[in-house]
Amino acid sequence: MIKLLIVDDSPLMRRLLGELFASEGDFEVAIARDGVEALAILDDVAPDVITLDIQMPQMNGLACLDRIMLVRPTPVVMVSAATQQGAEQTLRALELGAVDFIAKPSGAVSLRMQEWGPPLVATIRTAARARIRRTRRLADRVRQRTAPLLPTRPQPVRVARPHTGALSADGLVVLGTSTGGPPALEAVLSRLPGDFPWPIVVAQHMPASFTGPLARRLDGLTELVTAEVTSPTRLLAGRAYVGRGDADMIVSRRPDGVYAQSAPSDAAFRWHPSVDRLVDTAMSAYAPEQLIGVLMTGMGDDGAAAMTRLNAAGGRTLAEAEDTAVVWGMPGELVRAGGAGTVASLGDIAGWLTAAVRPR
Repeated sequence: MIKLLIVDDSPLMRRLLGELFASEGDFEVAIARDGVEALAILDDVAPDVITLDIQMPQMNGLACLDRIMLVRPTPVVMVSAATQQGAEQTLRALELGAVDFIAKPSGAVSLRMQEWGPPLVATIRTAARARIRRTRRLADRVRQRTAPLLPTRPQPVRVARPHTGALSADGLVVLGTSTGGPPALEAVLSRLPGDFPWPIVVAQHMPASFTGPLARRLDGLTELVTAEVTSPTRLLAGRAYVGRGDADMIVSRRPDGVYAQSAPSDAAFRWHPSVDRLVDTAMSAYAPEQLIGVLMTGMGDDGAAAMTRLNAAGGRTLAEAEDTAVVWGMPGELVRAGGAGTVASLGDIAGWLTAAVRPR
């Protein structure tokens, strides 16, 4: 049985979620009305996974999450409003240690449970197996024994950015991520120099209302100029491009350079923005030896097939190692398919990329 703790201040949401998971047959469900009650019963329930609303009285979801990660690190899935504020709060939650999120449907939730419920159940099942590193925030856990901690918004890293704008004909880096991806992207991109010689395109599985805030957050925390791709955009060195959610990002070569653009999601691909589709289109614009594919934490197998083809054609590919991936689904499938030229822990990926793009 999977022990699930549902934390939500809405009686309707508690009832709907409780009924949804109880009907699955393999969930043992406990309920909390707010963050204070959740913390009070946390040790008694000992959940395998938690769903946590963000907007709650007494103690909001971010404060509750912060304390959970200090006193009893547990996989947490945030239930977030699909608004700009909700997106920014969700990205903060992922930084604090949440493994995933799901956006609340707009309108009458009870009328949309048939469409919203199955992906939520799948997300919770995956999150229950997620790897939570016990060493994370160890110093904070020691301090909280004597003083309460509340989450504070991190100060953006102020960096001097080189004014890179040259076209890069040398190559392209394709990064694919899903569950656990935003913190992993921050860990990699923040370690790359602002004059990184190849453009980087990113496919992170997210709704459209979240990818813009993600790109802006990464732009403020890294030396790379980072933006969401919403219209045809020429690829430049020293920049990272985040695919728009609920759509796919594709790459094409034009007379004046290589462009990325947003395209309607293709039903042939299960997840969006699709890593497989992005890699396939990149292979049509570049020679294999000009491409590097990196597949990091995420559930499912998106990107594994296309990166295996890239590896077989002579391109370079890297899979995040199991010991650092929150969910070793996507990179694990690349390894099992024999398509990972390199396997590296999260902290080593930026250094590997920097060495890989040096002129030979």
